[in-house]
Amino acid sequence: MKMTRLLRIGMSAVGIAVVLAASAVRLSGPALSEAEGQQNTGVLIDNDDIGGVVAGANGPEAGVWVIAETTDLPTKFAKIVVTDDQGRYLIPDLPNANYSIWVRGYGLIDSPKVRARPGKILNLKAIAAPDAAKAAEYYPAIHWYSMLKIPNKSEFPGTGPKGNGMPEKLKSQGQWLAGVKTHGCISCHQLGNKPTRMISKELGEFNSTLDAWQRRVLSVQASEVMMRNLDDLEPKRALTLFAEWTDRIAAGELPASKPVRPQGVERNVVVTLWDWATPKAYLHDEIATDKRNPTVNANGLIYGSPEDSTDFMPILDPMRHRATEVKVPVRDPKTPDTMFIARSEALMLAPSPYWGTERIWRSQASVHNPMFDEKGRVWITTRIRPAANSAFCKKGSEHPSAKLFPVERTGRHLGVFDPKTSRFTLIDTCFSTHHLVFAEDANNTLWLSGGGSTGGILGWLNTKMFDATGDEQKSQGWTAFILDTNGNGKRDDYVEPNQPVDPAKDKRIVAGYYGIGVNPVDGSIWGSVLSFPGAVIRVNPGENPPATALTEIYEVPWNEPKAPVNGYGPRGGDIDRNGVFWTSLASGHLASFDRSKCKVVNGPTATGKHCPEGWTLFPLPGPQFQSMTDSGSAQSSYYTWVDQHDTFGLGRNVPIATGNLSDSLEALVEGKFITLRVPYPMGFHAKGLDGRIDNPKTGWKGKGLWSAYAGRATNHIEGGKGTKPKVVKFQLRPNPLAK
Repeated sequence: MKMTRLLRIGMSAVGIAVVLAASAVRLSGPALSEAEGQQNTGVLIDNDDIGGVVAGANGPEAGVWVIAETTDLPTKFAKIVVTDDQGRYLIPDLPNANYSIWVRGYGLIDSPKVRARPGKILNLKAIAAPDAAKAAEYYPAIHWYSMLKIPNKSEFPGTGPKGNGMPEKLKSQGQWLAGVKTHGCISCHQLGNKPTRMISKELGEFNSTLDAWQRRVLSVQASEVMMRNLDDLEPKRALTLFAEWTDRIAAGELPASKPVRPQGVERNVVVTLWDWATPKAYLHDEIATDKRNPTVNANGLIYGSPEDSTDFMPILDPMRHRATEVKVPVRDPKTPDTMFIARSEALMLAPSPYWGTERIWRSQASVHNPMFDEKGRVWITTRIRPAANSAFCKKGSEHPSAKLFPVERTGRHLGVFDPKTSRFTLIDTCFSTHHLVFAEDANNTLWLSGGGSTGGILGWLNTKMFDATGDEQKSQGWTAFILDTNGNGKRDDYVEPNQPVDPAKDKRIVAGYYGIGVNPVDGSIWGSVLSFPGAVIRVNPGENPPATALTEIYEVPWNEPKAPVNGYGPRGGDIDRNGVFWTSLASGHLASFDRSKCKVVNGPTATGKHCPEGWTLFPLPGPQFQSMTDSGSAQSSYYTWVDQHDTFGLGRNVPIATGNLSDSLEALVEGKFITLRVPYPMGFHAKGLDGRIDNPKTGWKGKGLWSAYAGRATNHIEGGKGTKPKVVKFQLRPNPLAK
């Protein structure tokens, strides 16, 4: 890049104030020349940057966003930066195109869009919100969602239809909350954004807001799933609370809490967005590199997983700003459509105000999660056939794993895409797959979670063997979950899950991995268990995993008097280089579990509640529900990923949780959260992320985090119907004006 002009910045405080005041005066006058702009603002730009000062009626605006967006490139592109404490901004490294530039910030309304090209100084005028209601339109969803009234603790445990109406299976307020957060509603989309906090006219006319809500939950592509989640909560009670929430908002009630503008290092964040896929698709995850070596696939293509929405896997070329796709095949043409196999035609129960009766989601493969390997191939969890397993998986098989624990049915399997040949190889697994992660071992073992809490087994693939032989049967294995309850350090005869602990035997448990990670210290396999209060699980494979693997399970402290903070509801999780496991909790916490703190790890008492001392809970940023005082927040974090290799710039082993109700990622550094916000378009709902190092010699420019707009309701993203999912890249500059 060629520097257009150099300028000394060492001014006195008085001089800076005079310069900024002069700059602000000229905002409404003739455009500044490039040289005048740099002299007046102290912003140094190259020929591919746009910079200047943002000022409002009272002077420079600090901590607001400047957004540059263009449709001139092969796919829609935007870049977003934050102003410094003097209102200055610099948008770096813009592709050559015409851009719409505007200002967004808390306490403001969007400024008029100005057209500009890179290489220019552009001063902008911030527009103060005329009232509190207009300002609140730009608040993240969490501020609106925290207004929802929550059933009182006195209503639990439920006493059923003949008692207080609350289902008897609901034992606590926390269990109810988990159902309206990441164990239910917010696992798929935001609540509290504009499309959910109001009732659209397109839905129809109703006698009451409750009637409207009862109709609304029938009118989506996955309405059957929504009804199932509501049944777990008691539908009428839950929908009455949502209707009352909507009525209060319609009557003019505003959030009690206000978001804070970016502070400190948060102002150094650069956010880049690209469109990909189609408005009818949603994304579950993306992948940019190999987790073990984040220099793999440097500057390369980004791959997405569209789950149930389509069989076309989206691909982004971030260097050429081009989005393409490739169809994921199935092995058996009779592979059923959508994951809701038995009742797929009943999935949508009423017409949608967006799509009418059109079923926009159609997928046989249901690609859920991608992962790069050391060769630059993309491995995916994908369905390749109907659910009934092959004979080698079942009772009577000579397969080492099947002899010990036969498996009859499997919901999703495995595939690998080679970008060099553009070909898929499909792999039939006896175990269901959900998330996947490579071990740092000689066999490049691929470990796979099953997703649900009742899967009962952990599976793996020896990819070195598979590459050498192509034998999918010999290359795979699986194990049941056996606790060492007799405490002798090895696997023995065991009692079944429905039998009491026998101090002379081990015990099998029914659990299942959701998030999954490999401990780089000892090779053990860790993961989160989706249950209440939930748990983390550890498997030590041993020398012959089908027969030697031993399991440990550790419940999240819930109603534990010895625990300093109680929580519940793990969702996604990951492990750091020290072997500490991190997971997002529905209670509004980021939690860590450190096994080295445990006083007991096996024996007859080691059945889940035996190590509350291993847990540390950090309340996530954002307001708590207004009717609650418990630790935590209304935040509903879907996943946590650990930046083991400092791919972003905050350091090694930084856990980063998805802020699914706050359009953000939340990075925990030395006990404090740093919020990485995506202010435009509102509706950023991430289900995963990873970090890549494109060039270790170029500082912040060679690093970045990658994620995607992954909510199922793409039409809820700001812009509405027709909006495409986005790929998001986060970078961290040393200061807000770094180029």
